[in-house]
Amino acid sequence: MMNSRSRGRRAGKPETRTQILDVARRRFLKDGYQAVTLRAVAAEAGVDVALVSYYFGSKKGLFGAALALAVNPAETLARTAEGDPVTFPQRALRDLLALWEDPNSGAPLRALVAGAAQDPAVTGLVKEMLERELIDKIAGRIGGADARRRAGVFCAHIAGLVVTRYILRLEPFASMPSDELIRTYTPSLRLALGETSRRPAPGGGPRSGPTR
Repeated sequence: MMNSRSRGRRAGKPETRTQILDVARRRFLKDGYQAVTLRAVAAEAGVDVALVSYYFGSKKGLFGAALALAVNPAETLARTAEGDPVTFPQRALRDLLALWEDPNSGAPLRALVAGAAQDPAVTGLVKEMLERELIDKIAGRIGGADARRRAGVFCAHIAGLVVTRYILRLEPFASMPSDELIRTYTPSLRLALGETSRRPAPGGGPRSGPTR
């Protein structure tokens, strides 16, 4: 028999994953998003930090699992932002609509929004996570003057759409097909990000739209 440890990551037991989530949920709500680290959660749960990474991948993944989210929208938008910035607004809308309309991911997201409206601790935690994992990263991606403000306005538009369509169920947005919703919202999202028009002005002059 070999006495050396296996070089691979330990799979752990089902109760170990539950224990990690219990610690993470309590630490996130108590200390806030920024202060919590995978290493601190692992230490309190009595497991190796590699096991936390094995189960949840990243801090965003742990956060989403701790709050019972099938998928974390911040992770989805962060991946979407890595693509072509020209088509980012419509791609972001399409990806987010898919999350909210999937029964497995949509129901927990609606529960989170409802909980955030009732519990100040959850509100503060979600706000901090969105600022650091979504607004800051979109701002870094788009760059230019007032990038963080523009990223914040973009996210505010998205949040307004989410509440209107999935929480308040206001018409016509509640029953509008996704493709129509994307066509309707994309111009305002581009404006929020400060994109310039790509159509040349008459006579071959400079392009219209605000400068970045």
